Amino acid sequence: MLFQSSLRKELARSFGATFVVLLTIVMTMTLFRVLGLTSRGGVDPSDLMIVMWYTVLGQLSALLSLSLSVAIVGTVSRMYRDSEMVIWFTGGKGLGGFIAPTFRFAWPVLLVIALLTLVVSPWSTQQTQDMKDRFEKRGDLDRVSPGQFQESAGGKKVFFIDKASPDALSGKNIFISASEGGKDAITSALSGHIEVLQKGEQQTEIEGKFLILNHGQRLESSVGDKRIKISEFEVYGTQLGTNTSTNASEVPAAARTTLTLLREPTPTNLGQLAWRVGLVLASLNFVGLALAAATSNPRAGRSGNMLFAAFAFFLVFQLLNLGQTWIATGRVSFTGVTLGLHGSTCVLVWLWIAKLHFNWSWRYLLPASSTPMSALADNAVKMP
Repeated sequence: MLFQSSLRKELARSFGATFVVLLTIVMTMTLFRVLGLTSRGGVDPSDLMIVMWYTVLGQLSALLSLSLSVAIVGTVSRMYRDSEMVIWFTGGKGLGGFIAPTFRFAWPVLLVIALLTLVVSPWSTQQTQDMKDRFEKRGDLDRVSPGQFQESAGGKKVFFIDKASPDALSGKNIFISASEGGKDAITSALSGHIEVLQKGEQQTEIEGKFLILNHGQRLESSVGDKRIKISEFEVYGTQLGTNTSTNASEVPAAARTTLTLLREPTPTNLGQLAWRVGLVLASLNFVGLALAAATSNPRAGRSGNMLFAAFAFFLVFQLLNLGQTWIATGRVSFTGVTLGLHGSTCVLVWLWIAKLHFNWSWRYLLPASSTPMSALADNAVKMP
């Protein structure tokens, strides 16, 4: 009981510290990435924090798996370094005796990883995709932000407003560049405001929103024609695009629920399903792999074990992505990737643990007479 409780307590401390550090790093990197996406007009600035949290939530499963692997390697390597393993080995506890308490500590984390991978991560991806789609379907007037050049929904117009009123219905120093029907037009004005025209007998239906420009000029040119038409105006009105009414974009495979992937076994869906199931199986294999990789020389440092655990994690993660691509393109099957990658990894990990537990060595498989050292030992015994 003392052995199991002390091991689980140290694993819990190491896992908590590792998870906090990795979560801070991932949140910082995600914040920078979302800020870049916001500056390019892909996400509403008001939804910045929500998108960041949804993105981090989708990456928690991989983060927990890496934290668990690093915690096991760090804890067992520390026990080797401080010669605690020698005490447990002397008391009859081999490396195989660490399997039960390690998995007893790891199974709640593995359960959370499975829940996040199969349920929460698709939901967070869908929420992020919905916010991006709503932001992309804004009308042209809604896209205009003071001090920024902004494209229209179709990409045929570029707007710029130097200053806007608090109600966002008027502005100063307005610039519009449009390219439609083989003609390019640049319009600038000192000021402008928005007017909403209504139609119908009771004026209840909105006909459209118009941008009314005051005191400006307009330059027009045609493609292939060097002539430029310049005109000045006191008042000029132009209708900008309203909210797009296109259908919702196709839901990506990463945003589909696991049940949908099972009901629609297309190559793309099977590839995504293999990635999700593979991450859960890989997390299970990482527990045994970390336990075996923690074996070290007490006189040596444990940085090599950490590097090996991190390298193994990222290697398997890249193989998961590669397997997903191969399944989506029809090069391999779902069963082939699952058994080939995770099945072979499981067999190798448990053979490695068995070798360390039973102290197997290749020299025991060789004939005793074939080695010079064994011959010398035999001669030494025969001497009087």
